Amino acid sequence: MNTIEKALMHGLFVHLHHNIDKVIDFKGFQELNNQISKIWPGALVIGPDKNDDAAVFQVPGMKDFVVAKMESHCSPAVPRPYDAAATGAGGAFRDVVAMGAQPIFLLDFIGTRPLDQEVIVGPCGFKGHCDCGKCMVMTSQERLNLMVKGLRDMCEVMQVFIVGGGFSTSFSDIVPAIVVSVIGKLVTEKPLTKPAKTPGDKIIIIGVTGNDGNDTLYRAGLVNEMRPAIALFEEEKIAQEAILAAFGTGRIKACSDCGAAGIGAAVCESARYGDLGARVDLSKVPVSVKDITPQEILICETQARYVVQVATESVDEVLKAVGSKTDNVEVIGEITSDDKEVFEYNGEVIAVIPNSPSKETLEVLRSGK
Repeated sequence: MNTIEKALMHGLFVHLHHNIDKVIDFKGFQELNNQISKIWPGALVIGPDKNDDAAVFQVPGMKDFVVAKMESHCSPAVPRPYDAAATGAGGAFRDVVAMGAQPIFLLDFIGTRPLDQEVIVGPCGFKGHCDCGKCMVMTSQERLNLMVKGLRDMCEVMQVFIVGGGFSTSFSDIVPAIVVSVIGKLVTEKPLTKPAKTPGDKIIIIGVTGNDGNDTLYRAGLVNEMRPAIALFEEEKIAQEAILAAFGTGRIKACSDCGAAGIGAAVCESARYGDLGARVDLSKVPVSVKDITPQEILICETQARYVVQVATESVDEVLKAVGSKTDNVEVIGEITSDDKEVFEYNGEVIAVIPNSPSKETLEVLRSGK
């Protein structure tokens, strides 16, 4: 198990960001929802027990389907409050889009220290004191203003309403709370569920990958400094227009955004949930940084990216539709009938991620050694 395999498997199988069902009783939710379904039959299409990118439901009496997602970006707000708020909104937008919907409304909650208290913004923020000389000391109010501006700026570019939310100054921790809920309208014929569907389907990426967003490496204890993803505004809008154009072909079989753990998680979770595998050539991924490593291409969390799966005979049609909006699109791999995901770069295997790691491997990942 090399370093990047360790980081990616830690994110996929140990860290609670990808394993919420280990601490929250989704079965209890399912039992509750089954009861409520007797009152509103057919209203809930995809709930929390499906562990998909977002919820899908239908308001009784309305024709259209609604897609909704709640997302937090709390820890990244310590070093980069503006970018954390903007990328938190952007990530929730992409989760809604990944189900086949267009985002329309956003609600937010911000929790912070009392407004007159000083906070440290920068790489040393988690320590509570600055050793690097690069951090800024500001009031909680000034940091709040940055977070609010990040939300507003992203919603303005994406043409999404901010319709409400909540606010608290009762937080005492170093990490503030920045949480968004996004609501959209399904535009595909049916929801695009996460699991891969068929061996041989091609994997296409939309967007450009950089080396920003090392959160998964940080959570795995493999780097000392968290470098959150940089907010991308026009790029986010272009990527959404491109994926909506792809949806218009009716050929998309599965869609994921490249949020936490980047391309690695997007491909591995889809393949695993479909009881299939995948093979990806990372050297084909469009990149924005000249000296980026294959490991960074695999796991970094650059914004404004989607991964879709289409049948081989539909590739040209989808590429043409996406190409009408952006040049940043490429076929990077395919779904296999294997039980693992293999990531290569210029013919060299960079990482192999099993769908079911051994007990010994999981023990090593949990130990942090």
